[in-house]
Amino acid sequence: MTSDQTVPAYVDPTKPSIARVYDAFLRGTDNYEVDREVLRRVLEAAPEAVDLALENRAFLIRACRFLATQAGITQYLDCGSGLPTAENTHNVVQRVDPEARVVYVDNDPMVLAHGRALLAGNERVAVVEADIFEPEALLSDEAVRSALDWTRPVALLQMGTLHHYNGEALRTRRDIMRAYVEALPPGSYVAVSHFLDPADEFSATARKMEEMFLHSMMGSGTFSTRAELEQLFGGLDMVAPGLVPCADWWPDGPQLKPRTAGQRCIAGGVARKA
Repeated sequence: MTSDQTVPAYVDPTKPSIARVYDAFLRGTDNYEVDREVLRRVLEAAPEAVDLALENRAFLIRACRFLATQAGITQYLDCGSGLPTAENTHNVVQRVDPEARVVYVDNDPMVLAHGRALLAGNERVAVVEADIFEPEALLSDEAVRSALDWTRPVALLQMGTLHHYNGEALRTRRDIMRAYVEALPPGSYVAVSHFLDPADEFSATARKMEEMFLHSMMGSGTFSTRAELEQLFGGLDMVAPGLVPCADWWPDGPQLKPRTAGQRCIAGGVARKA
């Protein structure tokens, strides 16, 4: 783990960061004791929660592979990208097309510093500081405008981000996504993953995890129903199999083990703008 004795000046080690807590869930090294305390408390109450992070990352990889190989998308706007870890968006898509462009957006100082250091030699990847819950400001940012060709299709990625929105901008998640979708050129794609209340025997587990996230020092992590999540796509054409638990979205092989409660409580989908 990162040494808590050598905290950069731009990091407040007394407050957990969503990106660093997620890194801790993935057993990464870029987190501090305050982040690991959130992880421990959540896992004590709901050990299934570790699968939320694992399935979110796996869905990102499969969705990006689809977008690059099957949809032919060469431009990606990754909102709330988080700390660099194995198989980031640019790793997946540039393996298919080395000319693919990726813009990572975040407002966590540690994410920005690590991302810029890691990607300093990659001219087709940009790291931009912006609030992903203020789409108009983000989309008008000169760095975002210049890094991508907005006359051609773009893939918008909101992977595990919207469930951390608590209404600070006095608008709904649906409103935020509508603003993004309206700005996308025709032929663009949207990929979203989000905590899910499956409205079945695992609903109680979902709400237990939600309670732990919301009342942790992180203070966010809302679980939504399938109907609520479908609204995020605003009537776009869903790619089969539609909005499903992330683990069921084109898995890499046959399912030999029963899905865990955690795997059933995060959903993802990909849709196309005609």
